[in-house]
Amino acid sequence: MCTLTVSLLGKLNVRLDGKAVAGLDARKVQELFCYLLVHRDRAHYREELATLLWEDASSSQSKKYLRQALWQLQAALETPEEEPPFLLVDAEWVHINPVADLCVDVLDFERAFTNIQALPADALDIQRVATLQQAIGYYHGDFLEGWYQDWCIYERERYQSIYLAMLEKLLSYYEVQQNCELGMICGLEILRHDRAQERTHRRLMRLYYLTGNRTAALRQYQSCIEALDEELGVGPAQSTQRLYEQICNDQAELVAQQATNAQPLHREANVDKSNMPKHRTPQEAFRYLRQVQSTLANLQNQVDACMSALSDLN
Repeated sequence: MCTLTVSLLGKLNVRLDGKAVAGLDARKVQELFCYLLVHRDRAHYREELATLLWEDASSSQSKKYLRQALWQLQAALETPEEEPPFLLVDAEWVHINPVADLCVDVLDFERAFTNIQALPADALDIQRVATLQQAIGYYHGDFLEGWYQDWCIYERERYQSIYLAMLEKLLSYYEVQQNCELGMICGLEILRHDRAQERTHRRLMRLYYLTGNRTAALRQYQSCIEALDEELGVGPAQSTQRLYEQICNDQAELVAQQATNAQPLHREANVDKSNMPKHRTPQEAFRYLRQVQSTLANLQNQVDACMSALSDLN
């Protein structure tokens, strides 16, 4: 059976049995294929795809463009007659064939996170840690770098959040295991993507200090101050300042105690998701969030009006 390997994290890379696939040069053909892969768990109505990918075109034009893109995509992914096709296409629906031999990095990446998402770091075993490390290795860059369509931006932020959450989980695991060196690697990678994450700055300060590198710990505090000021316009929290003072005063026991007090790590709360809205597409999610934002704004206006009325009575 032909094996199709696709990398979506970083630069798009599509290979069929180890060889680069020709015929996928057109950006819209690539976009169509990538969207189908990310949402491969369901069939897609052709009209919805046409509207999503060619939103500025008329209905008839967008349908024409979709037909052309599908033809090019099917030609590029053509398989021998005795093997299942990668795409299932009929007059109304398009679907990634669920029995086709496909290896997609984002699917393995997300699956690894799902398997450990509910576990606290102190419950991880060596096998789960190895799976996490392998999943992090898939992250060669942000999802489809250089693409700025709405659905791409939505997925990019989601996969980056998953990446940072996995790094956080590994960092916490290495803290439990007192493996400062690997913990510092995770912490620095987190800050490379989110330099104003104050909790990670504190954890790095402790890790540096506990390895005997007091100078690096103090420099990390200065980096924290600069990042908070430049990104958020705020100063460090009292807990960060207190840790800095303890390091300045070489209070090793107090610094180590802070690291110990952080364990056992909090377990994720059991959230009832039964009533949470389920969105089939990123566009539906955006619309829902806009509705929530509008509702909250209306509630805030009502609160302000009530507060004003109370003030007048006083």
